[in-house]
Amino acid sequence: MEIRVLGPLTALEEGTSVVPSAGKPRQIFATLALNADCPVPMGTLLQELWGDAPPRSAVRTLQTYVMQLRRRIETVLADGDPRTAKDVLTTEDNAYRLAVPREQVDIARYERVAAAGRTARATGDDAAASALLNRALGLWRGPALVDVPVGRVLEAEAMRWDDDRTATLEQRIDCDLRLGRHRELVPELRVLTARYPLDEKFCRHFMLALYRSGYTWRALEAYQRLRAELTAELGLRLSPEVERMQHLILSEDPALDLPGAVARRERALLFA
Repeated sequence: MEIRVLGPLTALEEGTSVVPSAGKPRQIFATLALNADCPVPMGTLLQELWGDAPPRSAVRTLQTYVMQLRRRIETVLADGDPRTAKDVLTTEDNAYRLAVPREQVDIARYERVAAAGRTARATGDDAAASALLNRALGLWRGPALVDVPVGRVLEAEAMRWDDDRTATLEQRIDCDLRLGRHRELVPELRVLTARYPLDEKFCRHFMLALYRSGYTWRALEAYQRLRAELTAELGLRLSPEVERMQHLILSEDPALDLPGAVARRERALLFA
């Protein structure tokens, strides 16, 4: 079974969808998919479906939803498959488990590739890190579980993974800047700073990409725009990192140049 949760929820068994269309069974399946091959306590599922106010019939209703999911799974299992629906969606003590290898869920592949990218970044291999982080980001097709009605459990999970996606994107951009890809990054960062107008990291990267591309005034304009959003409207102060970036741009500090650019500039002046 191939399951995708990084965007719309899909799950295919032999090319046929297993995902239910009804809201609460869909929530149950999504919760089990996020924890593929691990038991999910009934209490967690009850919390997801009804929060702190489950009806008296909650356990029985949950069991009915699980039975419906098993029927759906049974209809798509291939002829000759030794498994039954109860082998795919198992009952273990007071928990249910979707017995699917975790690597068959896109979130596990994302996690593995993103972790490899972060390791490469930590060791200074920006080219490998950028490629790996970009590959991880390519697994996303929209916000996590975008088409699933979410309760307390799934909402927290979706927010966590969306935040992780944003962090991965920021790290990939950081690698690309160190690789000298500032011109290619300007259009992407223009969109990102419009989408996340209060994100200081994206703004700082945008400022640097603009400055290196020869658009100093636009870099300072981006700074002023962020400052207006944070200070004038929310009463917050800019981070020291953004303030330092503005100061370095105003002074045309060589620290903003790419590695090796300072030496090349000095040689050019020497032999001018």
